[in-house]
Amino acid sequence: MARTTGSDGARTEEAIRSAAIELIAARGFEATTLREIAEKVGVQPGTIYRYFPSKAQLLVELLVEHLEFLLEQWALQRPATDDPVEALRAFVDFHVRSHTLRRREVFVANMELRSLAPADRRRVVSLRRRYEDLLTGILRDGVERGAFQLPDARIATFAILAMLTGVGAWYREGGRLGKRDLIDMYTRMVMQCAGAATVPA
Repeated sequence: MARTTGSDGARTEEAIRSAAIELIAARGFEATTLREIAEKVGVQPGTIYRYFPSKAQLLVELLVEHLEFLLEQWALQRPATDDPVEALRAFVDFHVRSHTLRRREVFVANMELRSLAPADRRRVVSLRRRYEDLLTGILRDGVERGAFQLPDARIATFAILAMLTGVGAWYREGGRLGKRDLIDMYTRMVMQCAGAATVPA
């Protein structure tokens, strides 16, 4: 008999989300079934419908949760400074830490946007754009203050995010570089990309 997660609805929902992320990251959305997710959690397949009306809606909620997590955590962790260089340094630190801790969520969010219905895709893309806007705002502020030299802050945003987000695909704990060393190295490269007047050693 399959084990159960107990009567705690919040714990069951979180277990469903966690199992879905693990399976979708490993096999892809189309190849993952709700029955497989239920088996991994230890509940009957019908239980999932108490929390998510469809597999498509489950995917939407996973992507929305990931992006809302990034937005909410940055709002909490953003330094109280008007120095764009310090703001950019903090953003790099935040992004790398978040994307190495939540590697499966990052992978699913990047790879499965294609699996969303048009209306759901617009919802997720809107949240992604809000996150991109955070970095664009920092870069534009730095250009206006003379701290950065950039021909186009928006294009620089895409280039920097592509570089930073890619770390989640290859970084492993216990490798040649510790996370602090990695963040320092990425900070230096991002500052160079932004044309910062002073690049940290």
